[in-house]
Amino acid sequence: MTKKKNIKVEVEVSAHHVHLSRKDVDKLFGKNYELTVFHPLSQPGEFAENEKVSIKTKAGILENVRILGPIRDYTQVEISKTEAFKLKLNPVIRESGDLAGTPGATLIGPKGQVALKQGVILAYRHIHASTLQAKKYNLKHGKLVKVRIPGPRALVFENVMVKVRDNYDWHMHIDTDEADAAGVDRENNIGILIG
Repeated sequence: MTKKKNIKVEVEVSAHHVHLSRKDVDKLFGKNYELTVFHPLSQPGEFAENEKVSIKTKAGILENVRILGPIRDYTQVEISKTEAFKLKLNPVIRESGDLAGTPGATLIGPKGQVALKQGVILAYRHIHASTLQAKKYNLKHGKLVKVRIPGPRALVFENVMVKVRDNYDWHMHIDTDEADAAGVDRENNIGILIG
C-alpha cells in the first residue's frame, strides 16, 4: 500500500453501546425476551436494537445506552474515555471480545440487573474489510494502518486495526471522542489511508 493509491474509507462514529449474551438478556429484560431491531448497521447481520440499558458504577451512571445485536456469547460494554472518567473506570483499549482483565460495571434493565466482573472496554479504532477488499488494497487481518481525516480539524489516526472477514463492508469505526477531535460529522466523514 502506498500514498499514491489514495485509498478512501467512510468513517462511522460508534457511540457507547452494549453487546449482550442470551443469559444477560434474560436477566435484564425477562426470560426468553426477544430484542427488537431499531435499524441495521453497515456491517451485514449487525443491527441496533430498540432496547437500552443503564451502565452504573459507584461513581456514576450512563443511561439509555443502546444494545447492538445480534446476541453474543459474551456481554461487552464499549464506552469513550470521557465517559470512563464520569464512571471513574480505567478501561483499556481492546479488540472486541478480548475482555480478560478489563473492569466491570452494573447493567440495569427493566426487569433486573447484571453485575459484570469484566467487560468494559475502549474499542480499538478499526477498519472493516471484506476478503476481496483486503486483497485489493493489500491489507491483512490485524495490520495497523494510518488514516488521515481532512478538514478544519485534520488529524492522522495511527494504530487503526484492519479487521478482515468475508462478509465485512469497507468502513472505519471510531468512538465519539476520536470523532470530536477530528471534526468528523455527516459532511466530513471520509478518511484516507496514508500508510
